[in-house]
Amino acid sequence: MKDQFPDFRLGSVLATSFTATLKERQGDSVELIPTPQRLVDWLVINGLAVNACTSAQLELAWELRESIHAAATATAIGNALPATAIQVINDCSIKGQAAAILSLDGKRQWHLRSASCVEDALSVIAADAISIIAGERDGKLALCASPTCQAAFFDTSQSRTRKWCDMNTCGNRQKKARFNANHRKNGNSAI
Repeated sequence: MKDQFPDFRLGSVLATSFTATLKERQGDSVELIPTPQRLVDWLVINGLAVNACTSAQLELAWELRESIHAAATATAIGNALPATAIQVINDCSIKGQAAAILSLDGKRQWHLRSASCVEDALSVIAADAISIIAGERDGKLALCASPTCQAAFFDTSQSRTRKWCDMNTCGNRQKKARFNANHRKNGNSAI
């Protein structure tokens, strides 16, 4: 299945990693979880293992993802939080019955009620979104400076001035475009 889809962009913040499953939001968008099985794959990689997902659960996941993105975007630009997005996030948070457990190596893991309960996994993602949108964690929400991306990301850099959701993709693409434009402007051919 990995050959059929682009790799997931994994980050240290669950909620913004989840919103990154729709890439290039302002350009030719790429859906990284187009099927229920692909959502299962993403959840497993992120420590929220489920063994199955229905089409209805996938639609709920998309709705949560877009609600998190809308609320994170509003927070990043200083706008009022959208009421419908907040309702979806809160509803998903309330519906789940996941529990945090401590592993023997001292790390937090999530225990889901059952391996088929996608709603439990979504509640963990919603709770993570609530934590960052409410400002409970050290960092700030920002939007990628790439005009085609505009992904919300959680900036934990010391200066809180990060511009790109991911330096290896959006940042490099923008720097390469600027480099090529400067070379064309100066009459040199781009390398």
